[in-house]
Amino acid sequence: MAKRAVLAALLLAAAGCRSNPSEKLSRLTEEFVYTTLSFSPANSTSVGLHQYQKQNLDNLLDDFNPANLDRQRHFYEDFQARLHRLPVDKLTPEDRADYTILDDQTSLALLDLRETHSAFHNPTVYVETLGNALFSPFVLEYAPLPQRFQSIIARLQKIPLYLDQAGTNLTSSPAVWTQVAAEENQGNIDLVDKTIRAQVPENLRESYARAARPALDAMRKFQDYLKNSLSARTDFDWRLGQDRYTRKFRYQLESGLEADTVLDQASNRLQAVRGHMLELALPLHREMFPAHKDHADLSGDARVNAVAGEVLAKIAERHATRDSYMEEARKDLDEARAFVAQKRFLTLPGNSNLQVIPTPAFMRGIYSVGGFNPAPPLEPQLGAFYWVTPISPDWPPERAESKLREYNFDKLKLLTIHEAMPGHYVQMQISNGVEPPPRRLLRSIYGNGPYIEGWAQYAEQTMLDSGFLDGSPEMALTFAKEELRVVANAILDVRLQMLGMTDQEALDLMEKQTFQEPEEAEGKLQRAKLSSAQLPTYFVGWRGWLRARDDYRKAKGAAFSLAAFHDAALKQGAVPLPALAKLLE
Repeated sequence: MAKRAVLAALLLAAAGCRSNPSEKLSRLTEEFVYTTLSFSPANSTSVGLHQYQKQNLDNLLDDFNPANLDRQRHFYEDFQARLHRLPVDKLTPEDRADYTILDDQTSLALLDLRETHSAFHNPTVYVETLGNALFSPFVLEYAPLPQRFQSIIARLQKIPLYLDQAGTNLTSSPAVWTQVAAEENQGNIDLVDKTIRAQVPENLRESYARAARPALDAMRKFQDYLKNSLSARTDFDWRLGQDRYTRKFRYQLESGLEADTVLDQASNRLQAVRGHMLELALPLHREMFPAHKDHADLSGDARVNAVAGEVLAKIAERHATRDSYMEEARKDLDEARAFVAQKRFLTLPGNSNLQVIPTPAFMRGIYSVGGFNPAPPLEPQLGAFYWVTPISPDWPPERAESKLREYNFDKLKLLTIHEAMPGHYVQMQISNGVEPPPRRLLRSIYGNGPYIEGWAQYAEQTMLDSGFLDGSPEMALTFAKEELRVVANAILDVRLQMLGMTDQEALDLMEKQTFQEPEEAEGKLQRAKLSSAQLPTYFVGWRGWLRARDDYRKAKGAAFSLAAFHDAALKQGAVPLPALAKLLE
């Protein structure tokens, strides 16, 4: 009888565990992250998942066959139905944050698979996925070099079929998407034919050559297809339109704010920041241009443009050269790291695995300036990369000068703070400690954009507020220009995607209202056409982080510590910002 009682108790406990909403959500989270990673072997390698259901994912390429895309759609539909059966009111704050991410990421996937159909209209999806599939095993030292090259060879063997599928799927594409895909595809060709080939171990050179030959033929054939066939089929609009954009904005930003509300906030902030810039610029203008008499004969926007524009142009004269640009970024990283260590307004990660490298050529369409690629969340001891996009030797002097002026002495430091120290690098390294691993993967791979970009913007402000560069007035004005750009990002994205903003209106906003160099403005316009609902994350996220800090300060009162706030908030991983306050209570 005693054994039966014990067995009955165990069965009852197991049944209770199965009915526990938190347990159910945990199992759903695990199912979601590992199943969706299996849909993309290229992404799996980059996050540190190498084996799944007896498959070596490192040897596979993503499958864009329509039947497989349909299978993915069915998974997301079924998953969301099961997710919605959970009693949300019985979940913990931690669980609710994960629930929101799961629900919104499922909705984003279904929006694409049902309506926008990237696989049939966006060639950059294929090119960037392929580049990532080859580049990750090349640079991430998760296994001995010969083993990683065996995976690269296995993936090379699959490229002809992969690109044949791309050519079959793609029915039409906006001209800008096709153009960028061709530029990035050439980067992939160079990656295979030059960069990777130069590092092949001696005993694998013959195998690599055999696999690379048909792969390169297929990539060159695809290049001809992009330039001579798909380029003639441009009857697909990169604009989402009001209905689809409004929904994507809601799912992607998870901020509780609608797109039109953010547009109003950004438009109002634009004028406030310009007024602040005039105040910052006037003392510098009197020193630099005493004969111009503060342009007192002008008023309104004309005076702001004249005074701030002249000072910013003078500041921009101090910049790196085409050849020293990368090295300057490395020096800026060392300077920022030393400052953060001195001020101790957060706890720096214990390991130092950050490398400064050129942005991979297959990613330069979207990362025309720079970016950050974190260490794999399942292998956080591996390399993290601060990408700096080099200035092409093919660029004419005036184009190179435009970029160097935009990313001058002060702005390059802000970029380094944003992408690396204490921006994305520190943020991602700390979030790689989130437990359990499925939650870590969820908040890393599908992390909230405003949390991620907002932290990097907030980190810039915190550095300056803490005395970085000793309160340099030139840096203060450059940072105000940075805020203007963040504001313009939000305005651009909303107006371009759902209100029919023209190219010229976009360029005028950037060049005449926010002081951006022509090269920067052209690059940002291209980025806005390549992405959607990403550019507003900087504006929404920055404001969200400031609110979170203010709420924490009020809750702690005299016990408030800036370092404690930063450490506690970063340890959560990239949760939706409305959920962050509850997690810090």
